[in-house]
Amino acid sequence: MFGGPWELVIVALIALLLFGKRLPEVARSVGKGLSEFKKGINDVQDEVNDATYS
Repeated sequence: MFGGPWELVIVALIALLLFGKRLPEVARSVGKGLSEFKKGINDVQDEVNDATYS
């Protein structure tokens, strides 16, 4: 995804400049979104497994 560590550093600096004080809030929102997405994926997998093995 990234060509090297410097690209990752540059992306982190840009994020810091753009979000600044809101960075913890943005990170928390992203974490919650990913958590809900994973939960949704697991629910769908459970439904498919239940339908397949029932």
